[in-house]
Amino acid sequence: MRKVIAGTGAIAIAVAMSLAACSSGGSGDNSANDGSSDSGTSSAAPWDGDASEVDVVTWWEAGSEKEGLQALEKVFEEQHPHTKFVNAAIAGGGGSQAKQKLAADLATNNPPDTFQAHAGAELTDYIEAGQIEDISGLYDELGLRDAFPDSLIDRLTMDGKIYSIPSNIHRANMVWANPTVLEAAGLDPNTPPTSIDEWISDMAKIKDAGYTPITVGMAWTQTELLETILIADLGADGYNGLFDGTTAWDSDGVTQAIDHFAQIMAYTDSSLYSEDWEPAMQPVVDGKAAYNVMGDWAYLGLTSQNKEIDKDYVVFPVPGNEDVYDFLADSFTLPVGAKHPGGAKAWLETISSKEGQVAFNSIKGSIPARSDLSESDLAKFSDYQKDQMTAFKENTIVSSIAHGAAVPAEVSNAINDAVMKFAQGASDKAGLQDALVKATADLGSN
Repeated sequence: MRKVIAGTGAIAIAVAMSLAACSSGGSGDNSANDGSSDSGTSSAAPWDGDASEVDVVTWWEAGSEKEGLQALEKVFEEQHPHTKFVNAAIAGGGGSQAKQKLAADLATNNPPDTFQAHAGAELTDYIEAGQIEDISGLYDELGLRDAFPDSLIDRLTMDGKIYSIPSNIHRANMVWANPTVLEAAGLDPNTPPTSIDEWISDMAKIKDAGYTPITVGMAWTQTELLETILIADLGADGYNGLFDGTTAWDSDGVTQAIDHFAQIMAYTDSSLYSEDWEPAMQPVVDGKAAYNVMGDWAYLGLTSQNKEIDKDYVVFPVPGNEDVYDFLADSFTLPVGAKHPGGAKAWLETISSKEGQVAFNSIKGSIPARSDLSESDLAKFSDYQKDQMTAFKENTIVSSIAHGAAVPAEVSNAINDAVMKFAQGASDKAGLQDALVKATADLGSN
């Protein structure tokens, strides 16, 4: 989704705007937090203004996400004691309920001061509707272009501008497996399959042993499974090509991936199709099922149940995804017309700071967006998280469909609908592929 501004005139304008933004305001730690309003001069940055409070919309309302938000709130109160934090979290559907409420508020020009959104293409609709501010100048002011790796800056940049600040990075293409179930099926938990075909063969053995081979939940979890199969069957370059038009959605490679997806879905428990990710994963935790494909937020979800890695469960990339990092990131924005833009700036400072990133990610199970952490900072993270930090540096990075990094919300919603109809038997494999072609028809022209 990164595009380059064409023409020297446009580049000059963009540079001038960035310099103007950098020249207005200080660090924001004290001057922005006294509750006063900006004078309204034309040189003011969009984040200058009332900092008496900040209304923060997230979907972090349970488990490690909620605990991570509470840790962030504590850091925020320490860094910005004169700005009141207002937790406006909305639970349900992996963010779907929060997004519905947010859409209604934005449509009526009643935006929160800042809101959580997946970094990347999911922001396209907000940008095109003129609902969020360009905060590229804030990146310069806070030194974030040096703090964040180039590979992340590239995925945050759209038409030469940046519209959000990530609080974390997650990897979506991980398999969480119960070793006891695998051993009961005659499989070695420490030797995962290396291809989708091998994985399907293992699932047949697990079913014969009397267990559910793999679980999925509601539509987005099924899309997440499908995207990892697309990565395996198309390779990283072929998968990336789905979003710039160089790989056709009606190609043989996608047909093969859909066939693999259909075979795997036949091994799932359909009674879980309306469930969110936690209850869909619970049969794996309880020793009733073997596999679940989920992002690494599952790590702290399992830890909270006193489950130990390599003892109570094993984790590995989806077969065929071993050297690919399926990327997503939670990020925060500055809405146009926010009542407390100075408060939003204070929040963005905290989530991007070393203290905020360490406090939040060490609890949530994700990895920090910052790449400049000290050894003492890194010591606060688990071995699993440290492994994923290395993977993000060394693996080929692709963007998640299910989590808004690869495609706009309208497209991911259409894909979710198509996948769910297939799971419910309302369409066959050919119908699913046709629906995917229609859902993504305009991607190559973006």
